[in-house]
Amino acid sequence: MSANIPPIMSGPDSLPAANPPPGADADRATVERLIAARSRIEAELAKAIVGQREIIEQILIALVAGGHCLITGAPGLAKTLLVKSIAQVFHLKFQRIQFTPDLMPADITGTEILQDSAGERRMVFVPGPVFANMILADEINRTPPKTQAALLEAMQEHQVTAAGIRHVLAPPFFVLATQNPIEMEGTYPLPEAQLDRFMFNVVMDYLPEKDEVEVIIRTTGRPGATIEPLFTGEDVLRFHEIVRQVPVAEELVRYAVQLAAASRPRQVDAPKFVQEWVTWGAGTRAAQFLILGAKSRALLQGRAHVTLDDIRKLAFPVLRHRILLNYRAEAEGARIEDIIARLLEAVKPPLQA
Repeated sequence: MSANIPPIMSGPDSLPAANPPPGADADRATVERLIAARSRIEAELAKAIVGQREIIEQILIALVAGGHCLITGAPGLAKTLLVKSIAQVFHLKFQRIQFTPDLMPADITGTEILQDSAGERRMVFVPGPVFANMILADEINRTPPKTQAALLEAMQEHQVTAAGIRHVLAPPFFVLATQNPIEMEGTYPLPEAQLDRFMFNVVMDYLPEKDEVEVIIRTTGRPGATIEPLFTGEDVLRFHEIVRQVPVAEELVRYAVQLAAASRPRQVDAPKFVQEWVTWGAGTRAAQFLILGAKSRALLQGRAHVTLDDIRKLAFPVLRHRILLNYRAEAEGARIEDIIARLLEAVKPPLQA
C-alpha cells in the first residue's frame, strides 16, 4: 500500500489547510508510518493467526479509532490468541480476564484492603486486571449481568470507582470481549446498555479447509516465530487524534444517520420489514461509530476522506448487536444479517457519493 497520501484535510470541502496547524507534519509522518506498516502488521499477526483477514481488518479499524470490540464465535476459533497477538503488535499492556459464573465485580476493578505500614493501618486500593491498555474479557457472556456491568463504567468513562473514589485508567484503553453464541448453554445475553458501548460486533466463523489444515500443522509442530512490536501506546493515541481529523461530507453523515434511524420500528417511515420483525433499533451511537469507523478505515487504506463504501462495509459490525429482533422474526427465520442487508437496500445513498 502506498504511503503517499494527501495531507490531512481541514474541512468538508476536502481542500488542504492554507495554514497547517502546529504538528501537521508530525501527523502526516505518523499516518504514513501507519500505512507503510499495514503489511507488516498483517505479516506479524500471520505468525500466530491463519486467515481471518476481514476480522483482523475490523479489529484494527476499531483499535485505530479508539473503540471497544465484541468478538462472537464458537470456542476454539482463536479469538483469545487474536486479541493477545494484536496487543503484542501494538506493544500494549495486556490483561486477560476469564469470565465465569462466580466472578465478582471487584475481581475486575480491584478492591481496598487493610494494610499495616510502620505500625499504621489504612485502607489501600489494589488495582484489578482492568488497569491495563488492552483488556481481553474472555467469554464475557459466561458471567451474570451484575459482573458484566463492572466493565460498563470503565468502557464508557475510562475510570473505575471503588469505595467512592474514582481511579482513572491510563490511556489507551480498549476492551476486546469474546463471547460464545447466546444460544449455547450456560451463557447470559449482555445488557443492551453494555452492548451499545462496543463499537463493533465482529463474528468469527470456522476457517476454510485449507486454512484449518494450516492451523493443525502449525499447532502440532514446533513453536512459531515471536511477534515483534511495531508501535507503542503513544502511537495509538496519536492515531486516535488523527482519525478525528479525517473529513467527511455532510451527505455521508446524513446517510449514516438515516441508516441507523431506518432500523427503528417506531419511526414513521421505517421499512415494513423493520416494523414487522424488529423490537428495538439502533440509537445515535450507531451513526457515530459508522462515521468514526469509516474515518479509521479510510486512513488505514491511505485515503484522507471518507467514501460511501467505508460506511456500507461497516454496517454489519456496527448494527448487528444494536438491533433486537422480535418473536415473529425468529418464527419466520429472519436473521439479523438479512435485516441489515435489506436496510442497505432500503436506504438510498446520497447522489454525490
